[in-house]
Amino acid sequence: MPPRMTGRHLAAIRHMLAILCLLALLYTVTLARELIIPLLLATFLGLALNPLVAGAARRGIPRWLSSCVLMLALVGGIGTGIGLLAQPALGWFHNVPAAIKSFVPKLKSLAGPLEAASRATQSLVSGQVVRVQPSRPVAVAITAWDVIAKAPKVLAAILTVILLVFFFLVFGDTILRRLVQLTPGFGYRRHTVAIVRGIQSEVSRYILTTVLINAALGLITTGMLWLYGMPDPLLWGTVAMLANFIPYVGAITTTTLLALVGLIHFDSVGSALLPASTFAGITILEGNFFTPMIQGRRMRLSPIAILLWLLVWGWLWGIPGALLAVPMLTSFKLIAERVRGWAWFARLVQR
Repeated sequence: MPPRMTGRHLAAIRHMLAILCLLALLYTVTLARELIIPLLLATFLGLALNPLVAGAARRGIPRWLSSCVLMLALVGGIGTGIGLLAQPALGWFHNVPAAIKSFVPKLKSLAGPLEAASRATQSLVSGQVVRVQPSRPVAVAITAWDVIAKAPKVLAAILTVILLVFFFLVFGDTILRRLVQLTPGFGYRRHTVAIVRGIQSEVSRYILTTVLINAALGLITTGMLWLYGMPDPLLWGTVAMLANFIPYVGAITTTTLLALVGLIHFDSVGSALLPASTFAGITILEGNFFTPMIQGRRMRLSPIAILLWLLVWGWLWGIPGALLAVPMLTSFKLIAERVRGWAWFARLVQR
C-alpha cells in the first residue's frame, strides 16, 4: 500500500477513535452526573470563596477558622432564603389552576381580534364556520409526600457540597502544592506554579464577580417589583438572580414569568406588562454595559458558543447543566489561554 494511502487510513482511524472517545465521554458524564454536578458546584464555590480565606490567612487567621465562619454564613444564608421562599413558591404551585382561570378572561381582550381573524380566514378557506373549543386548565399540585420523598436526596446533595467546599478551602492549597512537587525540575515546577496560580486567580475573580453581579440584579429586581406592587417580589428577584447564570435564556424566561404574573395580578394590561418591560431594560443594561465593563473584554464569550454550550449541557444534565454551563465554558477558556496547544479553543469561544 502506498505511504499516502496508509497515512489517510491512519488519519481516518484517529478521527474515528476521537469520535468514539467523545461519545464515551458524553455517556460517562451523563451517567455520573449525580457525582460530577456536586463536585463542580463545590469547586466553583471553593474558588469563589478561596480569596477570602487566603486574605484571612495572610492576616494570621487559620484557614480552618475562616472556612468555618464562611460555611456557617453560607449555610445560614441558604437556610434563611429557603425558609423565606418555600411557602410563596409552594403557594404559586398550588394556585396555578385558579390563576389560569383568572388569567384566561384577561387574554380574551387581547386575543379576541386575532381569534376572530383566524376563524374568518378558516371559514373562507373551508366554507364552514369554525368553532373554537375552550381548553381546560391542567391541575398542578405538589403534595407533602412529594416533598418528603425528595427531601433526603436533596439534603444529601447539599451536605455533600458543603463538606466538599469546606475541605477545598482548608486543604486545597496543600493538595495543590503536593501535586506541583511531583513535577520534575525546579524551573518547570516554578512555571507550573505560576500557570496554576494565574488560572486559579482568574477563575476565582470571574466566579465571584458573576455571583455579585447576579446578586445585585436580584436585589434591584426585588426592589423594582416591590415598588410596582407585584406579589412575592423576593421570590421573583431570587428567580431572576439564579436565571441570570444562564445568559439570554434566563433573561427571556424571567421576563416571560414576570409578564404572566403581572397579567394574573393586575387588571390593566399596561400595569401588568410594566414590571416585565422594566426588567427587560435592566437586563439589557446589565448584559451590554455593566457586566462587560466590570469583567473586562477577556471574559466575553461568543453568543454562538454560549448557546451551543447551553444546548449541550442542558441536554446532558437538565437545569443544573444549564446553570453550570457558562461558568464551565469561561473557566475552560481561561485555562486554555495559559495551557500550551489549547489557545485555539480560547480564540474559538471568545467574542
